[in-house]
Amino acid sequence: MQTKVAIIKDIENDNKYIKEAANIIQNNGTVAFPTETVYGLGANALDPQAVSKIFKAKGRPQDNPLIVHVANKDISGLVLTIPEIAKKLIDKFWPGPLTIILEKNNIIPDATSAGLSTIGIRMPNNEIALKLIEMSNRPIAAPSANISGRPSPTEVERCVEDLYGKVDYILGGNRSEIGVESTIVDCTVNPPVVLRPGGITLEMLREFHPGINIDESIKGKPSPDLKPKAPGMKYRHYAPRAKLKIISGNKEKTIDKIKEIVDNYIEKNKNVAILCTDENANKFPKGKIISLGSEFILADIAKNIFEALRSCDDLGVDLILCEAFEEKGVGVAIMNRLNKAAGFDIIEV
Repeated sequence: MQTKVAIIKDIENDNKYIKEAANIIQNNGTVAFPTETVYGLGANALDPQAVSKIFKAKGRPQDNPLIVHVANKDISGLVLTIPEIAKKLIDKFWPGPLTIILEKNNIIPDATSAGLSTIGIRMPNNEIALKLIEMSNRPIAAPSANISGRPSPTEVERCVEDLYGKVDYILGGNRSEIGVESTIVDCTVNPPVVLRPGGITLEMLREFHPGINIDESIKGKPSPDLKPKAPGMKYRHYAPRAKLKIISGNKEKTIDKIKEIVDNYIEKNKNVAILCTDENANKFPKGKIISLGSEFILADIAKNIFEALRSCDDLGVDLILCEAFEEKGVGVAIMNRLNKAAGFDIIEV
């Protein structure tokens, strides 16, 4: 497959590229495009054959549902009902990094919803993404624009790395601002349940319904027979090529444990990368240090986490060690992604 790559530097002057990409969507092709969370791989959400191309390009399991991206808040044609709490969340957080799960209208094919009666929908807060959806004149189904299981791309170069020759078009823009995928809230139950944490935090959601909580099934290893209601619930995701271990506990003990493991691996002529905060970066005399940002600005760590995991692949390391982060605010999303990437390989100290 011949893939066209176009970088949008000025949305007015480069509008022709978005039109070209929209034409691809209209003709049931595949387009990678930027959003504020991560880059997405899109196709016509209403056509099963178009959607099947997403699964093929990514190597994505067929039972992993997709998220439908829209360009305005009127989603009445896509779903059966919109509960009052969903209306409030849509009004407050769209456009933005929030996916709402609702009972789908039969206009949404089973290929998009992975055979479920529900569908996740969101309105991205990215000018290129919104223009693409508008010009396509149809909703766009889009998971992250990477090979399934790999760290999600927050820069266009990573989309090219994974998908060149596998998709029709790659639209490039700026680096994704948030860096982790959207928060997913299931509004088909009362109280609503968070099925994937993201940039819209539990604390923010509880301002609208104090009973909202995080689904227990995403806090540990999923069972093999789990039927995922949202992306990211069942399979190992976000994984670098090297083994990732998370070190959790007292700060000083965490630093000592990382040093100990690094020493053991270096003695065996192995290369080790350490993902840590700015504050701890100078505390490790050995290993390849990749700083994620300040421990006091978790939003920066969220923005940097996937690119850091990709950088470890670039370095060709044998092991990655990462300190754990406080599970508060966006820290919940950070640890969700790290736990998935590590296959829940956590060393408590």
